[in-house]
Amino acid sequence: MMGMKRGKTLSRLGILAIGGVLVIACAGFVVMPDSDIFFKMNKSIDVFGRVYKEIAANYVDEVDPEKFMQAGIEGMLGSLDPYTVYIDKEDGDEVDLLTNGTYGGIGVTIGVRDGVLKIITVMDGYSAQRSGIQPGDRLLQVDAITVGSKKPDEIRMLTRGEPGTEIRLVIEREGITKPLDFTLIREEIQVKNVTYVDFIDDGIGYIRLERFSRKAGDEVHQAIKELKIKGEVKGIILDLRGNPGGLLDAAVDVVSKFVPKGTKIVSTKGRRAEADKTYISSEEPLLQTTPMIVLTDRGSASASEIVAGALQDVDRALVVGTRTFGKGLVQTILPLNFGAQLKITTARYYTPSGRSIQEIDYMHRDKNGVFATVPDSLRREFKTAHGRAVHEFGGITPDSVVNFEDPGPMVRDLLRKALFFKFVNTFLASHQGAPVTAINDAILDDFKEFLVREKFDFQEDTEQKLKELRQIADRSHYNKDVLNDLDLLSVALRKENTRGFDRYKERIVSELSIELMARAKGEHGRIESSLKDDAQVTAAEGLLKDRSLLNKKLGF
Repeated sequence: MMGMKRGKTLSRLGILAIGGVLVIACAGFVVMPDSDIFFKMNKSIDVFGRVYKEIAANYVDEVDPEKFMQAGIEGMLGSLDPYTVYIDKEDGDEVDLLTNGTYGGIGVTIGVRDGVLKIITVMDGYSAQRSGIQPGDRLLQVDAITVGSKKPDEIRMLTRGEPGTEIRLVIEREGITKPLDFTLIREEIQVKNVTYVDFIDDGIGYIRLERFSRKAGDEVHQAIKELKIKGEVKGIILDLRGNPGGLLDAAVDVVSKFVPKGTKIVSTKGRRAEADKTYISSEEPLLQTTPMIVLTDRGSASASEIVAGALQDVDRALVVGTRTFGKGLVQTILPLNFGAQLKITTARYYTPSGRSIQEIDYMHRDKNGVFATVPDSLRREFKTAHGRAVHEFGGITPDSVVNFEDPGPMVRDLLRKALFFKFVNTFLASHQGAPVTAINDAILDDFKEFLVREKFDFQEDTEQKLKELRQIADRSHYNKDVLNDLDLLSVALRKENTRGFDRYKERIVSELSIELMARAKGEHGRIESSLKDDAQVTAAEGLLKDRSLLNKKLGF
C-alpha cells in the first residue's frame, strides 16, 4: 500500500456534477456527456439496495444485515485488484500500523512453531521484554481466552488494544514444569522501518529497510548519520528484500537521501486529474556520490520498487538480487461512515524513465479466469540516465542477477519443521548461565541427539525419485537384473543419506548460529548472523570493492 491521502469529498463531486448539468441544459442539450454513467450508477444502487432489503427482511433464515452488506461490498471489490479493500472499524489499527508504523500492544510477534502458537520475537524496550517474556514461550491463554487451535491473527488481535490497558498471558516455558502467569500493560509500539544498520566490511555500510511507514525517511537519515559517526562510508548496501512497501511519500523521502536535489523520483497517473503528480527530490542528499547497491527479491514490492526503480533509472545505484514483485499501483484511503475506510487504487506510478512496473492486469482475464500479464518479449524498452536499457512491466529486473542460495532439502525440512528454533529452546533451558553464541562440536552432537529424539526422518529427493522409478519399473515388468540394480542403488543412497548431516554441516551451523544470536541479541543479532553466509550480500560487497566494474555496469 502506498500513496495514502484524503480524497475529494463526495459532496464536492456532487456539486460539480450538478453544475455540469445546468450548463449543458442552458446550451440546449438534453444530456451531458457523463450522464450515462451517472444514470447507470443510480440505477445499480437502486437495484442493489432493493435486493439487499428484500434478502435481509424476507430470506427464509435470519440474515445478519451488517455481515450481509459486508459480503456484498467484498463481492464488488473482488472484481477489482486485490489492493482495493474495505476496512471496517475493527481493523483500523492495521491502517495506523501501515501509515504511522504504530499500534497498541506488548511488543511480541506470534507464530506457529512445532504445531503450536509461540512467541517468535520479543521487541526491545517494551512491556513483554521488561516482564520477562522470551522467544519460544508457548501461549496457553490470553486474558480469559484459551489459545487452543486459534490462528496467529486471532491471537494477535487479542494482544493488541488501547495503550495503557492491561492484558494477562499464561505461557508454558521449556524446562519449567508449571505455567507462568504474566500481567502486562499495552503500550504504543513503534515498529521500526530500519531494522539493522552497521558496517559489514571495511567502509561498506549496510542498511536493512523492512517497510515504508511515515518515518522511513527519517530512519534512513539517522542510519546514514550513525554510519558516518562510526567511520568513512566507502560504499552502501540498501537491502529491500522482503520489503512489501508502504507509503509513496516515504519512498520519495528515502530516495531523496541519495540523489541530487531536483531529481525526478516518480510520477503517478490516474483517471482523475488530481491523481497526476510528479515527485521531485527537494533536499540535499546525505550520500550523493558514495557507491551504492540496492538488494531486491520477489518480496520487494510497491514502495520498494519505487526506490529501486528510481535509483536504477537515474544510475545512482546498481540493483542486485532477483526480480521484484511487480506492483505499480497507488492506493488512497477514503474515510467512510461509522469508522470504516476504503482503500482504493487511484493511480499507476512510473519510474523516472517513464516505465510502469505493474506485472498483472487485474481488469482482464483469459478464458480460464487467469489475470493477464505481458510476456517478456513484448515489454517495451526504456533508457536510464546513462542510456542503459530497462524494461516496463513485470517488476524491477536487477542489473546483476544473483539468485538466492538454496540451503538444500535437508535444511529446508529442518526449517519447515522449526527444529532449529525448538532445539535452541531446549538447549538454552538446560544450559542456564552465560549465553552461548558460537556453535562447537559438542552443540552439534547435542543437535544430532535431539533430531533422533524428535524422530526426524529426512528423505533426499534422489531417494524419493528412485523409489518412484522402482515402482514404475516393477509395473512395467522390467527384468530382475534391472530391478536388482535399482535395489542396490537404493541401498547406496540410503547409506549416503546417513551422511546428510555432514554434507549440510556448514548450513546447519549457520542456522543454529542465527537462532542463538537471536536469543542473545534479539532481531539485531539474528540479522547480523544471517549476513555472514548471504550470497547476495557477498556479491554486493564484491561490486562495491571493484569500482571500475561497478562504474562500467552503471554506464559511466
